Amino acid sequence: MAVVGGGPVGMLLAAELAGYGVDTVLVEPRDTVSEQPRATTLHARAVQSLARRGHLPGPETPRAGTPSSGAFHFAGLPGLVITAPPHEPEPILKCAQAELERHFETRAHKAGARILRGHRVTGLDQDGAGVRITAEDPQGAEILLHAAYAVGADGARSTVRALAGIASDTFPATVSALAATVTLADPEDIPKGWHRTPRGWIVAKRDDRGRTHLRTLNCAGPHPDRQQPPTLDELRREVARIAGRDIEMDAPLWLSRFSDFARLARAFGRGRVLLAGDSAHMHFPIGGQGLSTGVLDALNLSWKLALTVRGAASPDLLRTYDLERRPLARRVIDGTQAQLAMMRSGPEPEALRNVFTGLLATDRASGYLSGLISAQDTLLPDPTGNAGEAAGTFLGNTVLTTDDGETDVIGLLRGGEGKPLLLLLGNGEGADRHREAARGWEGTLRTVTARPTPEVPYEALLLRPDGYIAWVPGGCVLADALAAYCVRNAPARLP
Repeated sequence: MAVVGGGPVGMLLAAELAGYGVDTVLVEPRDTVSEQPRATTLHARAVQSLARRGHLPGPETPRAGTPSSGAFHFAGLPGLVITAPPHEPEPILKCAQAELERHFETRAHKAGARILRGHRVTGLDQDGAGVRITAEDPQGAEILLHAAYAVGADGARSTVRALAGIASDTFPATVSALAATVTLADPEDIPKGWHRTPRGWIVAKRDDRGRTHLRTLNCAGPHPDRQQPPTLDELRREVARIAGRDIEMDAPLWLSRFSDFARLARAFGRGRVLLAGDSAHMHFPIGGQGLSTGVLDALNLSWKLALTVRGAASPDLLRTYDLERRPLARRVIDGTQAQLAMMRSGPEPEALRNVFTGLLATDRASGYLSGLISAQDTLLPDPTGNAGEAAGTFLGNTVLTTDDGETDVIGLLRGGEGKPLLLLLGNGEGADRHREAARGWEGTLRTVTARPTPEVPYEALLLRPDGYIAWVPGGCVLADALAAYCVRNAPARLP
């Protein structure tokens, strides 16, 4: 397997694939992790999913019976509360993207992935047997890599997407925005938080060294050349224009320009080349959903690739990646565009903000906006069309008692080599019947028996490695559900 791009999504893919026993190489042009502040938020479903793969700890009190909540915003408006079910980690994790990238890279190295930093991809060809990647090493020498599959996780200007000929739907920029880390002469000139004036928005955060991370938003139109690097003087002028007064600042660590330009690849794969993260989708960074969406791409794709490379997957398994993740990426784009519409100036956006202020106050009951941001309302399509009422839903964490002792759903999914899990609740005739139905899939399937529990109201269920339920009794037979994901009599390990 080849992964192109060593940001958090690419490093997570490499860590997961290598952890599943797949020979993996990652190609990244940067020599080191970028310390430029970028994404800092992981939302609930990404946090829950990473905990199930052992990248994040589970809840400190797994027996807690009450949900946990975190305050967030919608279109800059306070009042949104994102709630995670009992037994799950906190729903909002603040973590610098650089720290997450370093963590995934360490995991990838430990699992045996080869990380080629300072290497730039220059060519890509594929046929029915695999993918050939041409790259330049740090000295400019050409190297060739051969892989069964390749994943482009190389960002918004993806070389892999272009070389693979994957077209995109794009949404042109309508706003201009700046981002920077500076030192304010008086930090109280811009208190931390979201600040709106008739001329735009300023968002300020403070780091532990007393520096201020600034974002500005000008909805009057796009910058005439968004590739032109910004300067400190431009930032000063823009902040002064929006705030209505001069604010003294200096010592910029970095400056960047961005907009609401959005992109959605028309397919998340072509042949043996797939896309994940910003190479597949990008959007205006309101709501902090970009990092979480890319993480969920990686966790959805990695186990499917592992089974496919192992020869244990259904021929159609990789196709489900696009079917499951692309509509969710489009939903994120739509959601961010809706939020941006409310952040513009004028009477209509002001009316929208007034309405949504009331909706935010009542969202705890419906959970719609919370689900839109946190992805906890995700329902995946059922490839069988009849795998039971719970198929496609996420199995919440709960305490389980197995023959090996007490554990929970998070603990069960932390290992597994990318294999689906057949969870049997009890040892009666039903369990024996399901074991018999799964005969022939022993090399691909993990089977665990646990005591029945009211939190899991089924006598059995088939659980995907990413935590989603693939089958429960009451629909098709178990063998049909297994056939949608795995090949019968497949090898237990990679050849």
